Amino acid sequence: MSDQRRHLRKITFAGILAAFIFVGTEIHVPTAIGHVNLGDVVILVSAYILGPIAAIPAAVGSALADLLAGYPQYIAPTFIIKYLMGLVAGLILRRKPEHKVPFLKRLLAALIAEAIMIGGYFAFESLPFMYGVTTAIGSLIPNLIQAAAAIIGAIPLTYIKSFDNVRV
Repeated sequence: MSDQRRHLRKITFAGILAAFIFVGTEIHVPTAIGHVNLGDVVILVSAYILGPIAAIPAAVGSALADLLAGYPQYIAPTFIIKYLMGLVAGLILRRKPEHKVPFLKRLLAALIAEAIMIGGYFAFESLPFMYGVTTAIGSLIPNLIQAAAAIIGAIPLTYIKSFDNVRV
């Protein structure tokens, strides 16, 4: 495959995955204390497929979801947090052709990416012009539930055989 075609393929996959991340973020699954969305599941799967390039669709898809949901104060922090999630998970999950990523590496990538999400939103919401530390503590449990749901949802999806054949 030529370099130009490979570059176009990466851009195409990134655009499609940004749309999936946006849609996944808009899908809310009710829980006992609120809801979780499926955006982080798609971010983690994107990191498995794209490697570190997943940072771009993660940031764009998630930030657009905040814009459309009416949370403009979250657009910039979400962009940064989700970018870092996609980048770090993608770097950990980077693989050579014909090599499988071990389960523990998949789990590590997901745990670190979700720790970035939890810590990032806690840091942002702790700022004095947002909610302050005391109130931000209240978002830790919902974000932990969001992270657990993403990890439980994403890791099995990375075992879909056709994802191993995607080379971008």
